Amino acid sequence: MLAVGLMSGTSLDGIDAALIETDGEGMVRPIAFRSEAWSAQARTMLREASALALTFDRPRTSPEIQLAADLVTRNHILAVRKLLAEAHVLPEEVAVVGFHGQTVAHRPDRGWTWQIGDGEAMARALGVTVVSDFRAADVAAGGQGAPLIPIYHKALTEDLEKPLVVLNLGGVGNLTWIGADGSLIAFDTGPANALIDDWMLAETGRSHDEGGALGASGRVDETVLTAMLDTPFFDAPPPKSLDRADFTIQPARGLSPADGATTLTAFTAIAVSYGLRLLPEKPARLIVAGGGRHNRTLMTLIGEACGLRAEPIEALGWNGDATEAEGFAYMAVRSLRGLPISFPGTTGVASPLTGGIVSRT
Repeated sequence: MLAVGLMSGTSLDGIDAALIETDGEGMVRPIAFRSEAWSAQARTMLREASALALTFDRPRTSPEIQLAADLVTRNHILAVRKLLAEAHVLPEEVAVVGFHGQTVAHRPDRGWTWQIGDGEAMARALGVTVVSDFRAADVAAGGQGAPLIPIYHKALTEDLEKPLVVLNLGGVGNLTWIGADGSLIAFDTGPANALIDDWMLAETGRSHDEGGALGASGRVDETVLTAMLDTPFFDAPPPKSLDRADFTIQPARGLSPADGATTLTAFTAIAVSYGLRLLPEKPARLIVAGGGRHNRTLMTLIGEACGLRAEPIEALGWNGDATEAEGFAYMAVRSLRGLPISFPGTTGVASPLTGGIVSRT
């Protein structure tokens, strides 16, 4: 069936929209993809909504967050319409839209996770069934609610030699280890683009380190790096997940723009290598998706830290910018079919569990 997937990650770079054909199991055929950048004003609104949400002891209504949710919903609806128009596909030909929404706070330690966006409003506007709120059921059942994309990684790499790792570098980094027997282990490795982006915005006014140029020009401050790596998170066994705000650029304050970018890039890379130490077996390949793969300095440092070449997912013939959006299209189909999207090895939930709220027209 045809399915659309939507993803707006914690990097706040924009909305990714993908159209695929899939059965929610072994058959996946990418058809179309587009990305719509958030405006500077929208990024500011979403950052402020996230900062506010993290002050709450549980999700609740607030005017500021409702305005942000309305913004998310409107812009995602527009992204679907543009995607389908470019693909020459009618809405009635689409079986389902997987709408992740925008994470404003992720607090599985408190028993909740919060993605804003209105799936029912989207279903009404598009005339298409929508699956949203993918993470809540897993967290309610005692899981981490993240990462969810591993089941899609497994489908993409079905024919490859195992074990292997697929690393996603979004705002937060997460990896999927797929064993020779098809077993899955997944968890967040630490910040990915988040700290580098925050540093660039604070120190240069730019949204990100284009190609890793600034990160390649400075020197690592070993004192700062050691202090940032000295946290129990990295030694904790999986499953485990992070909120984007769990790490900050504060330890790097006082460094030059170049040295700060280099130190934070090295921190991100070493965090990935610490994640690999927690796996039952060293992977044969390290395949990288997500926006962070465009940072050449980060990719080089990950390869050096892990002792494996960090291969962009394009090496498999896939689009690394589209992977997460495609994954939510895939999981939406699984949700409609009652198939699990989270597993004991990926989120810590007690048994395989489906998820998502279905809004029908």
